[in-house]
Amino acid sequence: MEIKGKRFYLVGIKGTGLSAFAELLLNAGAYVAGSDVPEKFYTDQVLCSLGIKYNETFSAGNITDDIDCVVYSSAYDPAKNSELAEAVRRHIPIIQYTDALGEFSASFDSSGIAGVHGKTTTTALAGTVLKALDAPAAVLAGSAVSNFGNRSTMVNGSRFFVAETCEYKRHFMSFHPKRIIITSIEPDHLDFYPTYQDIFNAFLDYAMLLPAGGTLIYCADDAGCLELREKVAALRSDIKLLPYGKNADGRFRLTGSEVKNGRNCFSVSGFDREFAIRIPGEHIALDAVAALALAVSVTEDWKGTELSAADLDKIASGFESFRGSRRRSEIVGEAGGILFMDDYGHHPTAIRLTLEGIRKFYPDRRIVVDFMSHTYSRTAGLLDDFASSFDSADVVILNDIYSSAREKKEDSWKDLDERFFEKVRKNYPGAMYFHRPMDGFDALREFLRPGDVFITMGAGDNWTVGRKLFEYFEAEK
Repeated sequence: MEIKGKRFYLVGIKGTGLSAFAELLLNAGAYVAGSDVPEKFYTDQVLCSLGIKYNETFSAGNITDDIDCVVYSSAYDPAKNSELAEAVRRHIPIIQYTDALGEFSASFDSSGIAGVHGKTTTTALAGTVLKALDAPAAVLAGSAVSNFGNRSTMVNGSRFFVAETCEYKRHFMSFHPKRIIITSIEPDHLDFYPTYQDIFNAFLDYAMLLPAGGTLIYCADDAGCLELREKVAALRSDIKLLPYGKNADGRFRLTGSEVKNGRNCFSVSGFDREFAIRIPGEHIALDAVAALALAVSVTEDWKGTELSAADLDKIASGFESFRGSRRRSEIVGEAGGILFMDDYGHHPTAIRLTLEGIRKFYPDRRIVVDFMSHTYSRTAGLLDDFASSFDSADVVILNDIYSSAREKKEDSWKDLDERFFEKVRKNYPGAMYFHRPMDGFDALREFLRPGDVFITMGAGDNWTVGRKLFEYFEAEK
């Protein structure tokens, strides 16, 4: 993809991915503009700080002949969006964001980070560590990262590129990786991958994109990743296979993880030191080890030597400085003696691991979780797993399932909201149910008490009730 001096127009520019891509294009010497809806997002501030101008309406008049390429979010249909239709009429190339990101990656020594869960945190950690090492790298994560200045990108050079890559609809197949991290493979996105074999095959095909001498970094604690390793080993003897985790052989084996002094402390077999991170959960320690493996691979390629003691000090400092990313065990604040948190976890494994980590960090607090499941297809396909994933919580609250425009309700999903709640209530008798998140505001205002941890979880919009409750208790001071 030719970038320097070219004019790009981004349709859906306020989206997390496209706003981050806009910054990467800008740093590569392109002229960038775009459009989106009038609604305000955190990305408005990011785009304004970069000096990127954008329209808050879609109009054919926004498309002019001096535009070299139009990049668009998958949320918009070229046949229905007036700007995309005008670009086609003017014979201006249009390209979907994931394909554009793939072409962008081909210009660098690129690393892709994927997995059913853990990819955003792993990417954010990798970027934080590479920044601490002053590596000549650019990083794109799937959420705003505090260590990136609350942006989704970190730009510190142009030799290496690290990006979170998405398995949905095989979007990651456009990427050009020299290294890949796979954190987990489980059934998910059941609207597109009806069976486990379908999603496994997608990850296998992704791994096969690696060139000769490329590196597959995989979690040795995940059954799907172990199966992937066996398949790749049988098919490609020219790919380096690098395991990490408690069951890994070699230098990236997680040998210990415990909570000490409010920190998630862990050790790794190949490194004579203890690392610490401020985010709870052994799964976060695993993500950190994956980021460590990637950082070591990138840095040794960059410097041509093994890491020095000074490099390891910088890595440890990077982990210690990590403050998480938006909606990943995010601390909203503490008010009225109640700690308010928010998390994007929308898969049973992610829910279970996140709550286990919070329980270890706050063993004496009552944990109240408000969960909104995302998509009917995922909820129906993993119903029993969802219904038993809240063991580390004291109180479970459910909201109606957050539907997706990409799926049409099936007859078998009728009354799924209520059936889901009944299954949860059998496992957790004190469970509560409010159709819409804000329906529970008054009841929760009376129910919550000092010492509680209140966490909203899911990929829906129930985070709103957590924010409103925090604001209410904050105002009561």
